[in-house]
Amino acid sequence: MNASESDKLAARRWRLVLGRYADGPLPGSASDAGLDATLGYLYDREYVARGHRHARGGASLDPSALTALNWLSGAQQLFPRSTLERLERDALARYGIDELLASPEAVASVEASPELGAALMRVKGRMDPRAADGFRQVIRRVVDDIVERLRPPLTTALTGSRQRHRRSPHASSRNFDWRGTIAANLANVDPETGRMLVEQVRFVARQRRRNLHWEVIVLVDQSGSMADSLIHSAVTAAILSGLPGISVRLVLFDTSVVDLTHLARDPVEVLMTAQLGGGTDIARAMTYAASLVSQPSRTVVALVSDFEEGGSVSALVGSVRRLAESGVTLIGLAALSDAGEPWFDRSTAARLVGAGMQVAAMTPDRFAEWLAGVMT
Repeated sequence: MNASESDKLAARRWRLVLGRYADGPLPGSASDAGLDATLGYLYDREYVARGHRHARGGASLDPSALTALNWLSGAQQLFPRSTLERLERDALARYGIDELLASPEAVASVEASPELGAALMRVKGRMDPRAADGFRQVIRRVVDDIVERLRPPLTTALTGSRQRHRRSPHASSRNFDWRGTIAANLANVDPETGRMLVEQVRFVARQRRRNLHWEVIVLVDQSGSMADSLIHSAVTAAILSGLPGISVRLVLFDTSVVDLTHLARDPVEVLMTAQLGGGTDIARAMTYAASLVSQPSRTVVALVSDFEEGGSVSALVGSVRRLAESGVTLIGLAALSDAGEPWFDRSTAARLVGAGMQVAAMTPDRFAEWLAGVMT
């Protein structure tokens, strides 16, 4: 790094440290705007508590550009996980997020999103009881939005067989009609290149399947990194529970195992009951799942986890191998979310694959397509 680059880096760091108290000449790039606003939310409030005033602002600091709830949502993209967890704890304890959740007006103004829901799930255990109603309202809005988006493709994937002569409005790779798509776009061939310009993509409808009798056991890791996947797992389990011929068992675990099957149709209650954080004993959860199996050849065990086993990896691998050998279909989901972005222990995952478990990171609709393929 040359002197010029070193000077720029030093100036950038000072700009972020000083925030709104920095002198004008210090550079603040567009890429730093989100990080600057987030740090400003934390530290400007700290300065106010200590009696500091913004040099240009007169009597008091201006309100933060980010509300507390939107800050939690945006901060996920700006900090490493370990730093984010510390900032979240500080934010709840010192910067009034509980008060905002306790305010109906503040809660009503928040734009609910899966990212916001995941951020709130991570800090739920540290919230003031007064914030419970506001938390529930935000989570319900997040869940309702996800259900509205996921119910049609999940239901289509799992309740019908392909009918080539009927069209479907639900775009799914499993329903893609390549013959119909080609036929619909024959007039769109570029005469110079000979390439077809696809303007109409066709998907076939599905006919309802009958006599499906499958047991789907969903094991969901409650470790801190699984917040987004926990929300989507709860919604997916609720949708599956409402489909004919599919029995769903929903189990949450950390170092203990909690069977929430009685709440499986109500994802909001599942999320209100869940408690992220703590250790992880996947082997214990897998042993419990084995005790629920009555028809191995018609049972799917879906493990939603980062595979960072705190218990015995050998015991976990042994449980998976025994289930696989008995005829149970197993899938390990390193992520189950809109993004489908995995964060997992690849060494443990590789051992589970060797024992007979498929491992993948999937969006919920892709998981439904996979599940439909297993059940066909």
